[in-house]
Amino acid sequence: MNQSQAYMEENMSNESFLEKVKLLIQMHREGLLGGEIMPEDALLGIVPEVEMPNVLTLGMSLNYQRNSYTLWQSITEAYLDESTRWLFNPLAVSERTQDELRLALLQYRVALQPNRHPEIWQKVSQGIAKSSSRGDVWGLLESVQFDIALLKNIMQVTRKSEFPYLSGPKIFNYWLYVMETYTGVKWKSRELITVAPDTHVMKATVKLGLCSSDVLNGTADDRKFVAEAWENALLGSGLAPIDVHTPLWLWSRAGFPPLSVPSHSKLASLS
Repeated sequence: MNQSQAYMEENMSNESFLEKVKLLIQMHREGLLGGEIMPEDALLGIVPEVEMPNVLTLGMSLNYQRNSYTLWQSITEAYLDESTRWLFNPLAVSERTQDELRLALLQYRVALQPNRHPEIWQKVSQGIAKSSSRGDVWGLLESVQFDIALLKNIMQVTRKSEFPYLSGPKIFNYWLYVMETYTGVKWKSRELITVAPDTHVMKATVKLGLCSSDVLNGTADDRKFVAEAWENALLGSGLAPIDVHTPLWLWSRAGFPPLSVPSHSKLASLS
């Protein structure tokens, strides 16, 4: 028995815990958690479906320790401006100078750090461009047959240095989730997508009783522990860990409203 399981068993049974999780998912489905506009929704109706993978991926590479809503609004503005739209073409970015890239990324505050952020953007673009003859994100995904296990090996092991930030566990898993949500990609090995344990997800995990408040220190080990706790808790439940990410995130942002749904709702439909 691991530490999270022991902690949970002191507080509730696994069956009781799963009922809480399903209730939380139901609340999200019925719009009871507020904040239904997610940061990446800023792209909807603006970025065509064919270009969405590139925009989401490059944008996600800078989605680190900053306000996500502000970031994606900046990305939308940069995409709408034809003079900076090339930022979302990996091949074009690969061929530009750092000075050109810096000016374009800073124009709409897509980049906040004038040196580090353009360097990351270009490195990720080059990693994408060299992955297939297409030179884009979809080509990268096709090269691994949309298999998360193979993609994870490339981006987190054999070619990790080519995907700074994006290869990190938190951003990588959340990127897989938004790709599924906004591009319709059908992943193989989908169960390998873990929760992306940011501050909100970790607070909600503690609130549900899966982990103790010790994980709120937020270290890399704490985040890994939370992700593994969710994998273990949902094993055999029919739910993938990433299925709970957005409900957890919104529940925390909403201040943890009580877990309940209107009497006409049928929680059994989640089983």
